[in-house]
Amino acid sequence: MRSGAKVAVVGGVFVLVAGGVGYGAYGMLGGDGGGGGGIAAQNATPEVRTGPPSAEETAETAKGFFDAWAAGDAAGAALLTNNEAEAEPVLTSYGEAAHIGEVKITPGPAVGTKVPYTVSATVAFGGKSKPLTYASELTVVRGLTTGKALVDWEPTVVHPKLTKGATLRTGESSAPQIEAVDHNGAVLTKEKYPSLGPILETLRQKYGAVSGGSPGIETWIEAAEDGQPDTTLLTLAKGTPGKLQTTLDAGAQAAAERAVKKYAQSSVVAVKPSTGAIRAVANNPVTEFNVALQGKQAPGSTLKIVTAALLLEKGLVTADGVTECPKEAMYQGRSFHNLKHFALPEGSTFTQSFARSCNTALIKLIDDTKDDAALAKEARDVFGIGLDWKTGVVTTDGSVPEEVGGEAAAQYIGQGTVQMNVLNMASITATARTGTFRQPVIVPQSLDDRPLATAARSLSPAVTQQLNTMMRATAAWGTGARSMATVGGDKGAKTGSAEVDGQETSNSWFTGFSNDLAAAAVVQTGGHGGDAAGPVVAEVLRAGG
Repeated sequence: MRSGAKVAVVGGVFVLVAGGVGYGAYGMLGGDGGGGGGIAAQNATPEVRTGPPSAEETAETAKGFFDAWAAGDAAGAALLTNNEAEAEPVLTSYGEAAHIGEVKITPGPAVGTKVPYTVSATVAFGGKSKPLTYASELTVVRGLTTGKALVDWEPTVVHPKLTKGATLRTGESSAPQIEAVDHNGAVLTKEKYPSLGPILETLRQKYGAVSGGSPGIETWIEAAEDGQPDTTLLTLAKGTPGKLQTTLDAGAQAAAERAVKKYAQSSVVAVKPSTGAIRAVANNPVTEFNVALQGKQAPGSTLKIVTAALLLEKGLVTADGVTECPKEAMYQGRSFHNLKHFALPEGSTFTQSFARSCNTALIKLIDDTKDDAALAKEARDVFGIGLDWKTGVVTTDGSVPEEVGGEAAAQYIGQGTVQMNVLNMASITATARTGTFRQPVIVPQSLDDRPLATAARSLSPAVTQQLNTMMRATAAWGTGARSMATVGGDKGAKTGSAEVDGQETSNSWFTGFSNDLAAAAVVQTGGHGGDAAGPVVAEVLRAGG
C-alpha cells in the first residue's frame, strides 16, 4: 500500500482516502477487462471469481453504478458495465443531449441479481425545466474475463423505453403537436381512444410540419431507424398544435375500443368500401407495434373470399351451382377435412359450401385452375394484397406467396404461408363488396399527394354480385349468423378459425360488411370465428361510420 493511503468503511461502502481526497466506490471498480490501478494493482493477481454475483456484490456494484450515473460520470458508470463501449455514449447523452440533471436514483430491494430502482431528475432547456420520474431495473452479472460483478448493459438500464441505437434528446420538438380530427371534425385523443396513441404519434412525426402548428420544447427518444416515430417522454413547453384531418370515425373508433377490451389479445379495423377510408383501428393490448396494421398471421377461412372470387372468375363455380362438399379431400398426398369432419348432402350449392365454410369444396377444384399460383395472382391483381400501400402510417400489406402442391392447397383455406392482418382482411371484404380495390388510407391522399396502390383489375359485376350473395347467406343462416344477428342493413360475413402450430385453440377470425362499412377482427386463441371475433366485428358495424 502506498504511504499515506488509508482504507475506511463509510456507510458500508469502501472509500479510498489519499491525501485527504475521498473517492467513491464506483471509482475503484474497473470494467470487464478495464484497467486496474488502486489497491489491487499492488497485490498479486486476485483469483477470478465464478458463479452468480453474491448479494453483497450485487448491492455494491449497483450502488457504484448509481453513484457514478447520478454524479454525471458517464465514463465511470460505463466502466461498471459489461459493455463500456456501448454504455458510455448513452450515459453521456443523458446529460449532454437530453439535458437531464439533478439525478437521484433510489434502489428497491434486490431480487436475486436484479435491482429495481426509480429515477427522479430534472430536465432543463431554454429556460424551461420540469421533473422527470420513471422506474427501471438492472441485472448484475459476472464479467466473462475478469470475474468482476458488473451491470449487464442494456439501454433500458437508462430508460425503460430506450432501445439499442436510439438516443435521448431534449430540445425544440422534431415536429409540432397535432390536433387530429375525424372525418366529421371530432377531436381524437389517445386519452379517449387509447389504440390511437401510437398512430397519432406517427401522424405527428410525419405530418406535424405541414399541419400549421409550431413546435414546443420536449424530451424524447429519437428512434434508431429512419421512418420509425420518436417517443415523447416529457413536454417542457407546449407549442401550437396544427389540425390534421384523418379518415377515422369517432363513433366507430369508440365501438372498436370497447369491443377489443373484451378479449385479452384482439384487434379490429373498419374500412369504407366505396373510398378505402379507414374508419377505426383498435388493439388490446395497445403496444408500439400495431398488430391490427402490422401483424402477420394465417387468416383461416376468411381468405375464402379471395378463393371464391378466383373460382367464380374462372367459371369453375357459380353461387347457385352444385358443388361437392365431402368430409375429406386429398391434394397431392396431403389430406384436408372440414371442421368436425362434416359433409354437405349431394346437390348442395357453392353458396351453401361457402356459408358453411366447407374446406373440401375448394380443395377439390384446385386442379381445375391449372395454375398453382392462381390464388397468389388473384390476391395481388384483384385485391391489392402485397402491393405497397401508403396509408399514411406504417402497415404490412399482406402476403400470399406463390406455392405448389400441398402448400398451395393450404392457402386456399387461409392456412400455410398466407400472412394477413385485420387491415388486410377488412380491405379484402371491402373489395368484395364493391368489386374494386381501393387502397385503405388513414389520412387523405390530398394531404401529401402520395401515390396509392392500384390493383390490375376489378371483378366483373356478375362475380361481385355472387360474392355478395354468398356473404349475405353466411350472415343470414351460415357460420356468421349468430354474430351478425344484431347488425342491420345490407349485411354479409365470413368466419375463420386459423390453426397455429403448437397452439391448442385456434385463432378466431371474422370479417363482415353492413352497407358501406367493412370490418375484420382477430382474437388470439379465440376458437371459432363466430365465437369471439364475430361479436367484435358486429359491435363496430353497428356503430356505422
